[in-house]
Amino acid sequence: MEYTRLGSSGLKVSRIALGCMSFGPPSERMPWTLDDEGAEPVFRQAVELGITFWDTANVYGGGSSEELVGRALRKYTRREDVVLATKVYWPMHSGPGGAGLSRKAILEQVDASLDRLGTDYVDLYQIHRFDPETPVEETMEALHDVVKAGKARYIGASSMWAWQFAKMQQAAKDKGWTRFVSMQDQYSLLHREEEREMFGLLADQGVGSIPWSPLAAGRVAKPWGERSTRRAEANPDVDMHGRPLHLDSDQAIVDAVQRIAEGRGVSMAQVAMAWVLKNPVVTAPIVGATRPHHLSDAVAALDIELTEDEVRSLEEPYVTRMPTFF
Repeated sequence: MEYTRLGSSGLKVSRIALGCMSFGPPSERMPWTLDDEGAEPVFRQAVELGITFWDTANVYGGGSSEELVGRALRKYTRREDVVLATKVYWPMHSGPGGAGLSRKAILEQVDASLDRLGTDYVDLYQIHRFDPETPVEETMEALHDVVKAGKARYIGASSMWAWQFAKMQQAAKDKGWTRFVSMQDQYSLLHREEEREMFGLLADQGVGSIPWSPLAAGRVAKPWGERSTRRAEANPDVDMHGRPLHLDSDQAIVDAVQRIAEGRGVSMAQVAMAWVLKNPVVTAPIVGATRPHHLSDAVAALDIELTEDEVRSLEEPYVTRMPTFF
């Protein structure tokens, strides 16, 4: 495993992050999630591979992911050996502190997350989205107070427009409050919109990117005609808002991944992940593992250096699209 600093902070993280949205009791909406027994081999493998950066959120499984991660943390490793991250924003209950990024919500939800995780602090506390209903100064001061109270070591953000992120960072800078060290954004061969503005901003401000869905929900890890198990159990073609997940032009990208993988004798997932890892702004892609090969493929991608011709064949077919975080 390789380790690096998260952005320009002093926090050292593994270059692959374990995404924990897949952990929790299976439900009708998410039948592919893993309970404690099902998740055990994934956590054991993560520890064996040196994947020490674990990411969850309060909303995953209505809090059950945090509970499961907390149990795994105590059973399979030591708290001091893991960089633990969680998030706040999406609704947890109907009360005034149940959602959003108000001071009330942040202070209430961080305590609830710590209780579920069974720990006194998280290493990285992230806002899951931008909250247009709360002044950015209120949010940034509350996050600063969370850090000063010792409940979080660093703060991060996720999935928003670059101008929104810049506005929040500037508010913190002006007041001398804690600033974000990371941005958890959607980035893969099929979703490259962060290259337009966000990545330049992150590079300028020394903020690390920890991309979610680096394999485009498995779309670039299988030949074009095949579906991942997770996609097969949901609508494979649209996002939560009913918008197309993929364009017809994406087939050329997936075909290029397959061609390169076959030529190198490696999996398609390794090629697609190697492309994400080559971006200098990317610190650690988040891998939502449910099977053993998910983590081993991600780690193997660290050793793959794509040629200029390979990169060109992967990138040329891309067509711009709307981000899917709204």
